[in-house]
Amino acid sequence: MSDQSSAQALPNQQRENAQPLVRKQLLERIGEFRRSAVDPFVAGWEASHSMAPPEMYAAAAEAGVLSAAVPAEHGGLGHSFGTKRAVFDLIAETAMATSFSLINSHNIAETIAESGTPAQIERWVPDLMAARAIGCTAITEPGAGSDVTSMRTMATTDGDGWRIDGAKAWITNAPIADVIVAYVQTAPGAGASGIAGFLIDTSRPGVSCTHVEALPGGHGIGAGTFTFDGYRAESDELFAAPGDGFRRLLTGINGARTYVASMCCAMVRNSLSVAVDYAASRQAFGAPTLDFQGLRWSLADVANRLEAATALTQLASDAIDHGQPRDAVLPAAHAKKFATEIAEPSIAACMQAMGAAGLRDDHALGRHLAAARIACFTDGSTQMMTERIAGTLAADYPV
Repeated sequence: MSDQSSAQALPNQQRENAQPLVRKQLLERIGEFRRSAVDPFVAGWEASHSMAPPEMYAAAAEAGVLSAAVPAEHGGLGHSFGTKRAVFDLIAETAMATSFSLINSHNIAETIAESGTPAQIERWVPDLMAARAIGCTAITEPGAGSDVTSMRTMATTDGDGWRIDGAKAWITNAPIADVIVAYVQTAPGAGASGIAGFLIDTSRPGVSCTHVEALPGGHGIGAGTFTFDGYRAESDELFAAPGDGFRRLLTGINGARTYVASMCCAMVRNSLSVAVDYAASRQAFGAPTLDFQGLRWSLADVANRLEAATALTQLASDAIDHGQPRDAVLPAAHAKKFATEIAEPSIAACMQAMGAAGLRDDHALGRHLAAARIACFTDGSTQMMTERIAGTLAADYPV
């Protein structure tokens, strides 16, 4: 039995300790992938308002990006959530939108591998890990965002299968997705108890990407709208039964909020490193600009906020790796709220420390600033995180 396969039976933290070289080698490989397949091209992708080309996804698959946390018994690398977060943080350091696209496809492979039927796993997981297929999750609708129980896309059964009608909006990877894990309502007025999940094959009639959003700094996400018009889902394409769908999507949202927070930290860390390096070499009035108190203090404030956001994100990540799903709800809300709130002013402060040079395309700071704004809305708005925290005040802070 190999070191990696024997480690799979261990809890997540023990597994990470059991294979530090495997994790280290994976992250080194991801760094090489980013430097060769992403960094030289990401400014051009954004300038042309396009997602990355298929060859980038193929290179990501070869590097292990799309299989990092997929269980080893299904051909994946079997790493923990913490390592998955580190993988996509490396990419987000220079290309958050591309990282977000990749992690969404990775998550479909991971989700199907963990919860799908043998036929569903065989049909989709190998192709998703190899980038022969791209995946996405569809929850949000034009009139239903954070209030997922008000979704109106409807699946109606005829006994042998299901007919799906409606629309899903702001869906990552919409223009290039081959398979959608779509959460829909199955009974009018049923709320959470009626929500089910289906695996949707976008090559079949009845589903189409009808709109793609133009998001400055975020074209690599590929946010778009799917329209369902009589899509026929076979009975074996039911992924989560009515009621179980709501539970499953809520479990996944904690991880999503945590890695969005982590990507914000990665963007701030990259911005701070670039700004410090620039200010240490830029001369003004006979001294490096980093020697001037006003500038260095502004960057010290960024470092202080970054350390706090990183600590909150680590707490949420640990809760996901070591606890029950409900244990991560509040830590994930704290992490996402704080990290997204500090990202924009922190990145802007780094740009200010560089003067006009901070605006140049050969630095990622401009893209980071736009992506930080997008992060405030993805997987639950800042206001929703605040409300989640507020709901626990009486219990968490008793007299």
